[in-house]
Amino acid sequence: MRAPAVALIFFVLILPMLTGCAQQQFVSEPYPRWGEESLIKRPGTNLPLVLRMLSPLEPMQAPACVLIVHGMNEHIGRYQEIARYFSRRFIVAGFDLFGHGLSNQYLQQADQALRAGAVNREVSDAYLAQTLLSDLELMRQDLHLALRHFAASCDEQIGPERPVFIVSHSLGSLVTASYLLQVGNEDELARRVQGVVFLAPGFAVSEPPGWRGWLQNPLIRLSFYAEEHFLHPQDEPLPQLIFNQALSLVIVPALDGLFEVFSWPGLRNLFTPTAPAWVLDYLTDSETEKARLREDDWIVRRSLLRYVKGIEGEIVRFRRHMDQFAIPYLLISSEDDPITPSWGIVDFTQATLKNSPDNKLLALPNLRYHQHLFLKEPARQETLAAIELWLNQRMHSLND
Repeated sequence: MRAPAVALIFFVLILPMLTGCAQQQFVSEPYPRWGEESLIKRPGTNLPLVLRMLSPLEPMQAPACVLIVHGMNEHIGRYQEIARYFSRRFIVAGFDLFGHGLSNQYLQQADQALRAGAVNREVSDAYLAQTLLSDLELMRQDLHLALRHFAASCDEQIGPERPVFIVSHSLGSLVTASYLLQVGNEDELARRVQGVVFLAPGFAVSEPPGWRGWLQNPLIRLSFYAEEHFLHPQDEPLPQLIFNQALSLVIVPALDGLFEVFSWPGLRNLFTPTAPAWVLDYLTDSETEKARLREDDWIVRRSLLRYVKGIEGEIVRFRRHMDQFAIPYLLISSEDDPITPSWGIVDFTQATLKNSPDNKLLALPNLRYHQHLFLKEPARQETLAAIELWLNQRMHSLND
């Protein structure tokens, strides 16, 4: 069977689980700002990167600086309460990754219109900012710009001897980890980062639950398996090596091409999947937060297929080198989270826990929820306290 035919069958089977009814999306309130804004020029574009900063009442007493990196299709405006919690002691900053929040040209234009007095603005096309995202490189560039500016601001306020920490969630964790691996410990800016908190890190592809999973998960696993072996032998016996390479040489180029075609103008309106309804049930156990998520139209509700396939490729590339991740970390995960399944966290921690005595895994048994910073109390407060405790322990290690 020819590669395009295989890919077409694959896609026809998976499409009913991927797509949803595209609905118009409007915003009627300005973007939820917090902190003091700094505009950072992005090379090659007129759309600046907006860095938000909060400081404690006595900034000179802050023992460290904390940068927050949000997850897929959300925005840093959601993290106001989290930023205020950490800003009691630390200098805190956050920003919108490329294609998200005010780093999305469609959402930024809507915000400008609302601030100028418009009643509402349609933002159904916000997902089109993802047309430039075949991988996470533009997001890594944003992280680099934000980290550089934030480190310089911390130096101005409290001196260069203070450490910088990153608190990252989901896709933001993959962006952070892959960026730090990419630049290496020879990079002066990366050396400023003395620890990372990974919250439900995106180190694995999703596993939809229930009947969707029965149909979709075998196909997702097949695509991921082929991507992992594509032109990358893994010391298999020769017969298995031949099989794996033959399989991947058919599936990977075919799916890459098909997902690219379905991301083209004219086709993407039909084939771009909306966020599946089941996802909301696995984000948080808080009904208040679920209501906020439903009402938050600054969240991008659709994901271009080119972008989704690019994330899969990024996970594969990260896994090939993740054992080299040397920066101390705290990793918090839910063992039953289908959005970022635990097998990715298990593989990562088995490869890296030994790299630093300060590395710590906090795996929450029998918990399925993905957004640990937005759980109902007391779990939310316990998560924040666990992060702060680890930051204190890490700073104590640095001072020894």
